Amino acid sequence: MTKQKPGTIEVKSFGDHHVITQPNPLRKVLLRVPESDLDDPVGRAEKALAGLSGEFKNWMAIEADRLSAAHVVVLRNGFTTDNREELFRAAHDIKGDAATFGYPSAGAAAESLCRIIEHAPDLDKVPSELIAHHINAIQAIVRERTKLDTVSTASELSRQLRGVADEYLTYANRDRPEHLEAILAPSIAPGE
Repeated sequence: MTKQKPGTIEVKSFGDHHVITQPNPLRKVLLRVPESDLDDPVGRAEKALAGLSGEFKNWMAIEADRLSAAHVVVLRNGFTTDNREELFRAAHDIKGDAATFGYPSAGAAAESLCRIIEHAPDLDKVPSELIAHHINAIQAIVRERTKLDTVSTASELSRQLRGVADEYLTYANRDRPEHLEAILAPSIAPGE
């Protein structure tokens, strides 16, 4: 069982079996890097994210304004297919970006709004105040995020909006049991 040169098949024999080791053609192209030169992609990403963190408030304000603009169009023209989709996309984008940008309560409120848009049997029958309260809450959370006492208030506001939305959706879907399971599922938006 002597070591053979690289590139040949190595066979080790034992009493009841053989172990065959194939040559590794990647050894020729593998580059060994000294530990002092190791790249840290996670560290680089965190550094880049920290450099962008000053922009997060602006990005969230832009997303919140987009949501408000979509709501204005809905109020003016009703829930056409395009208007519904734009309102949903704006809320969904906030839901997805909020935790990354440091606004998890805005994400929870946006998720609640998405659920209303997705599960209401007839959006024209949804109380306009319910949708307006979600949008106003998201705007307030984004605008007031820098104040120390707003985090717990924003979390409580998002929790209460979710409760009211769930109550409405449960009532509106009382004749559609296939929707009730999805409506009563726990939130998937990251908590604080």
